[in-house]
Amino acid sequence: MTDRTTGYRDAADAADDPAFDPGTDRSAFLERVAAWIDDDVDADDQDELRRLLDLADSSDPRQHDVRASALAELQDRFSGPLEFGTAGLRGRMAAGPHRMNRAVVIRAAAGLGTFLLDTLGPAGAGGASRPRVVVGFDARHRSRTFAVDSAAVLTAAGVEVLVLPSALPTPVLAFAVRRLGADAGVMVTASHNPPADNGYKVYLGGRVVTDSGQGAQIVPPYDARIAAAIAAVGPARAVPRAGSGWTVLGHDVVDAYVRSVLALSDGAPRRLKVVTTALHGVGGETVAHVLRDAGFTTVVPVEEQLDPNPDFPSVAFPNPEEPGAMDLALAVAQDAGADVVLANDPDADRCAVAVFDPRVGTYQGAETARSNGWRMLHGDEVGALLGDDVARRVAASGGQGVLACSVVSSRLLGKIAAAHGLGFATTLTGFKWISRVDGLVFGYEEALGYCVDPAHVRDKDGISAALLVAQLANRLKAEGRTLVDALDDLARQHGLHVSDQLSARFTDLDRIGETMTHLRAAPPRTLAGAGVSDVADLSAGLDGLPPTDGVRILTADGTRVIVRPSGTEPKVKCYLEVVLPVAPDASHDDLTAARAAARARLDRVKADMQRALGL
Repeated sequence: MTDRTTGYRDAADAADDPAFDPGTDRSAFLERVAAWIDDDVDADDQDELRRLLDLADSSDPRQHDVRASALAELQDRFSGPLEFGTAGLRGRMAAGPHRMNRAVVIRAAAGLGTFLLDTLGPAGAGGASRPRVVVGFDARHRSRTFAVDSAAVLTAAGVEVLVLPSALPTPVLAFAVRRLGADAGVMVTASHNPPADNGYKVYLGGRVVTDSGQGAQIVPPYDARIAAAIAAVGPARAVPRAGSGWTVLGHDVVDAYVRSVLALSDGAPRRLKVVTTALHGVGGETVAHVLRDAGFTTVVPVEEQLDPNPDFPSVAFPNPEEPGAMDLALAVAQDAGADVVLANDPDADRCAVAVFDPRVGTYQGAETARSNGWRMLHGDEVGALLGDDVARRVAASGGQGVLACSVVSSRLLGKIAAAHGLGFATTLTGFKWISRVDGLVFGYEEALGYCVDPAHVRDKDGISAALLVAQLANRLKAEGRTLVDALDDLARQHGLHVSDQLSARFTDLDRIGETMTHLRAAPPRTLAGAGVSDVADLSAGLDGLPPTDGVRILTADGTRVIVRPSGTEPKVKCYLEVVLPVAPDASHDDLTAARAAARARLDRVKADMQRALGL
């Protein structure tokens, strides 16, 4: 006979269940699930959890495997709250405290409201006005709902709330925070994550952050203070929500953003043919508007990926960096005879660039755009091109400023800054750090993020970056040259810097920590035949940077590898860079040979790191 308290017939039955933890009071756990269901605010989420609870508590002996699976799923969903940190919230959409859902978002909004009121004081105290928050959202499933819930909670708490008029790119929200003098911004998006995910980014500005980080994403200690306020919030059902009282902004805020981007236009005659793709995200309309008004009349969008679609039907993974994500755009570019491809990720804060490069054409096997020579530029290549372009303009105007990139990005940007007499800064990974650099005029990270207009957007912006790439390619075409030729020029000036990435995705999150521990205990002694000259643990801090989880490896020939866990995905990432000297008068053939040699060395480094990490 089955015990209804435990759900098992006997101890042997319980021991056979892989989801059963003998150290857990199963009855108390199921009561906790039931309590969450009662306190949830969404009927569909309640029903979802009830179905799992009924399966987990089944007394039917024929349902042993189903019961075990349901219990394991519940244990995962209730393994703890979805952690709020410098990336805000991000996770799979489903019911339960360890998922993205209305209950979790409502409690997050309540915590943010408490933080703002504690920081700024209630309206009217000492003449203070209400805290102001701008809320934006993308076109993912439930994004609009999460945005409305946030507006309702913050309004009820006494906060002035301004909501963007429709699903829009993240850079528009970052722009609005600064333009409207908001004390905080909330963007509901999971950026380039899979379709099942959603997220909650928080920006601070106005009277809360008044230094160079005004309008940027949160960093410590703000994240911990907001997280503590969220933890103190009671059940979602008890959180007050207003039925109205917030303001839905007009389209003028989008127009103002577009005008700020168009102020970067060089006004040159346009000869470029561009292919664009929004990857089913929210950037398509805004990018088209910017390029059209900047004079680019020959723009071919990938029609299948132009309109927002939260299911991302034409890509396995909606991230331009992922294999296959750009194949459709490259095929369109080849058929259209385009000069360049500009791709945004789903929330349009990143920009991928692809070009025709005869060096990489193989003409072997099935004919594709890639086999013919179309390739994506690495984020470090685009960062170098944009950094040099911005630095030239700043130096030509007699201005000053700082170029900045993350610690895992190429060392080339520092050489470019020095060549133009500008400052340079290295930061921790993430634009929450890059955008805070004093005097910033350009910042980037190798993961396709570029900040070309920090005066207006203190974050990566794939739309303004797309305009500047198009302009640079347009000027080069007028000279009979390409972006690849410009990269060769940088190699002649500063040496050939070639970078790549090795990453491993884990389903068992414990393996991420185990992998990092293994590397620290047994780092490689050689990479691609060169002796390792230095191994630095970034968790102890390095070169003035705050501590972070990572390891830097340098070799005698100048190769650099940095290994770190991803901050937004269940991955361990290795960032690889080799540097080869190049003569100032090196020919095209010399550069071709040098690139092939660098690629071969990178491949050897990658193989050595796979072995070192036990992948």
